[in-house]
Amino acid sequence: MLFNYKAISDSGEEQSGSVDAVNVDVAIASLQRRGLIISAIKSAEDSNSLLSMNIKWFDHVTNKEIVILSRQMATLFEAQVSALRIFRLLAGEAENATLRTVLAAVADDIQGGATISDSLAKHPKVFSTFYVNMVRSGEESGKLDEVFVYLADYLDRNYAVSSKAKNALIYPAFVVFTFCTVMILMLTLVIPKISGILTDAGQQVPVYTQIVIDISNLFVNYGIFMIILILIGGIVFWQYFKTKSGKDSMAGLKLNLPYIGTLYRKLYLSRIADNMNTMIVSGIPMVKVIELTAAVVDNRIFEGIMNDVLVSVKEGNALSEALGKHKEIPSIFVQMARIGEETGQLGHILDTLAKFYQREVINAVDTLVDLIEPVMIVLLGLGVGFLLASVLIPIYNISSSI
Repeated sequence: MLFNYKAISDSGEEQSGSVDAVNVDVAIASLQRRGLIISAIKSAEDSNSLLSMNIKWFDHVTNKEIVILSRQMATLFEAQVSALRIFRLLAGEAENATLRTVLAAVADDIQGGATISDSLAKHPKVFSTFYVNMVRSGEESGKLDEVFVYLADYLDRNYAVSSKAKNALIYPAFVVFTFCTVMILMLTLVIPKISGILTDAGQQVPVYTQIVIDISNLFVNYGIFMIILILIGGIVFWQYFKTKSGKDSMAGLKLNLPYIGTLYRKLYLSRIADNMNTMIVSGIPMVKVIELTAAVVDNRIFEGIMNDVLVSVKEGNALSEALGKHKEIPSIFVQMARIGEETGQLGHILDTLAKFYQREVINAVDTLVDLIEPVMIVLLGLGVGFLLASVLIPIYNISSSI
């Protein structure tokens, strides 16, 4: 729980800030250990002012910010700066208010005697289980500086690949939105006026023109009801995809779409290989590596596969043997993992696989973008052209018969 406080330091200077603690007594004890005389303290949740209200919709730390933060921590740990000073420094420099509050709370916990990993674990929305366990392994091995370098590199690679895939969809989405907007405006504003001219002329219109006029009338007369139905349908589907069966359906849909499914499959394989390599190099036991990889792969089907692999490995089977039981895992992945096990270079092999699939994802995204752009432009032109032709040709026929 977060508490806002006002206090006076030993030098008589007034201070204010926030501290994360289980209850108010623990918060007071934490502040007193820092030599502060508390003048006021209350839960942040009790604040009713508009400025201090914690609006969860905006309470978000982006992946990019975590990448930058991890790189900064790696640099500072390599420079042998103390953990407490690192988090105090980064809390003061953070532009994101949520991240600043979290880092200040982590610093308070560290000053109170908690480990870095335990302090980070209190903020699962910012620091994932994977992140916390990587830090914990660094604390246990005494190689925190190396672990933060691994984390920074891993998050940087993961962010680059994910951003590439997401950014590739921006242009097609914009073109589709533009196409739909143009078509709706023409059907609701332009076509009704032109159809009035055709109706007044009294001539029979072609079938394709009548279809366009009927669609236009549908939008004009029932457009508001269509919007309401679309909104209700969107909400229903949104709620459905938040359920277990909905997540399973979405996971299967992503993998079975033509071309897109191959792209997603390579993205998840890259994520699995990169996660496992990063944790193996950091000295995390294989069982824990597989368990954490299942939690962060972000696809229900591959999560289920990794959980099955976890059970198989616990029973004494080799990783490659457990992976080979699932058709979703390519044979090259299984064979490379087997070579890594036989040579004792599993981490290096997984790193090679991760880089291979990352290149495949980037190449697939570039190819998809190159294909989508001209196709979208042609479809937009054909759609608008058909709409105009369906009403202009009858008008031309009317003017020719006069």
